[in-house]
Amino acid sequence: MSSLQSHAHQSDPKNRARLRWRARRGLLENDLILTRFLDAHEAELSDEDVDAFSRLMDLSDNELMALLMAKKMPEAEVDLPHVHRLLKRLQDA
Repeated sequence: MSSLQSHAHQSDPKNRARLRWRARRGLLENDLILTRFLDAHEAELSDEDVDAFSRLMDLSDNELMALLMAKKMPEAEVDLPHVHRLLKRLQDA
C-alpha cells in the first residue's frame, strides 16, 4: 500500500456518504463551496482533514460562512492547526 493510500480519506462508502451529507448546509453559499471542494478533493482527504471538516460542520451556517469568507478566525474547538490548514484550502478553492 502506498503512503498516499494509507493516509487518504477512508475508502468506506458509508463514511464518504456521511461526509457529503454533512456538507449539505442551509446557506446555499456554504453548500456550493463545500460541495465543490469535495468534488475536487474528497479522494485525497486525510483522516486529519476529515476531522477538521467534521469540526467545521459542527458550526452554525453563519459561523461557517464567516470563516469561509475570512471575516473571522477559528475559535475554541476549531482553533487547531489542522482546521486552519483545511480552512485555507477551502478559502482557496
